[in-house]
Amino acid sequence: MASGPLAGIRVLDLTQVIAGPLGCMLLSDLGAEVIKVEPPEGEPWRLTGQFFPDESKAYQSLNRGKQSVVLNLARPEGQEAVHRLARTCDVVVINSRPDVAKRLGVDYETLKAQRDDIIYLDSTAFGRKGPWAHRPGYDIVAQAASGLLMHRLWLDDRGFPALSGPAAPADFTTGYAIALGVCAALHHRSTTGRGQLVETSLLTNALMIQGSAFMGVPVADAERRSSFLSDLERARAKGEPFDSFVRRRRSMSEAVIGFGIYYRGYKTKDGALTVGCLSPATRERMRAALGIDDPLEGSSAKSVPGEAIAAIEAMFEERTTDEWMEVFDAHAVPASPVWFVEELLENPQVLANDYVVDLEHDLTGPQRMAAPPWQMSDSPPAAQGASPPLGRDTRKWLTGLGYSEAEIESMAKSGAIRLGFDG
Repeated sequence: MASGPLAGIRVLDLTQVIAGPLGCMLLSDLGAEVIKVEPPEGEPWRLTGQFFPDESKAYQSLNRGKQSVVLNLARPEGQEAVHRLARTCDVVVINSRPDVAKRLGVDYETLKAQRDDIIYLDSTAFGRKGPWAHRPGYDIVAQAASGLLMHRLWLDDRGFPALSGPAAPADFTTGYAIALGVCAALHHRSTTGRGQLVETSLLTNALMIQGSAFMGVPVADAERRSSFLSDLERARAKGEPFDSFVRRRRSMSEAVIGFGIYYRGYKTKDGALTVGCLSPATRERMRAALGIDDPLEGSSAKSVPGEAIAAIEAMFEERTTDEWMEVFDAHAVPASPVWFVEELLENPQVLANDYVVDLEHDLTGPQRMAAPPWQMSDSPPAAQGASPPLGRDTRKWLTGLGYSEAEIESMAKSGAIRLGFDG
């Protein structure tokens, strides 16, 4: 049995793709027993980039430590089975369009009738209210809707709106919000005895991680915000192309004082590194490490002159990354080599802190992946095993819920369930 802080808690995982599966995987890492209900064909992330039938790295990376039960919720027998299962669970997590849960018989009101103190975490793209509530959405859609896609004014080479990297920030932050919301609701239930409906969305988390960019403080930014919106309105009225407007605004934003040298990446003699000096003290230490004076000292300019930036960039290319890191470490300058993620499974820093975990998958063998993101001295989280093959645990759970062998076989033949590789 798991020994983490959530040991003894049972979670019914009705989620798919990234945000919900990640949130439930984190709950499993914390010791909860997580039962993932999938449709007969498997959830979509199993089918994305399969390297083995019904298995993909995308799925395996977000579903470790769970049990897989296949139920066809479009059939009455599947709904009856999930209702029985819900009666045994403390928590339900779902991420679907507003109309889907009710149609499949797994909405909050229906499952609350099965267990009055159930905690039901409902994650959507845009929330349950408002003119966008009906819309489905994935990370890139939420990024566009929240302003996150244009937070850094990135465009691709052809001028199209572009993702800044392969990660899905709205999805992954929502996954953490799901786990945190469940933990808070469990604490509330432990003191009051009451369950509740907990809601989060890709939109709210995409807004949250933009921090001060979304925040409005009239005394600080009313003029700047008004100027931007007026410029945007004029550009749209004139028919200025989207990429032209973005490039123009980006050139204006690059006039941020000091960011031109203190918070950015540099090429070195044999690679690249980044520096992140956001305080006066760290900037002073960086200048000392480089042996330069403040390029803004005695100047009324709002940005570092271009020739000064070019000279510093050329200076970085005179030494290797390791040589620069030795200099920066000696001066306590926040800096790092630029690594590729493929290099990090064996990285000494990662290994020294136990940030990876080795697991054995039932079908595809050994795997190494990121460890639970917490370490606790008294109730340590732990990966509860690799992700489950599709339907591996269907028979076990239906038997435990009181179904006979004959009923299980009949449900399998009708398509209401799917039995796993050992079923």
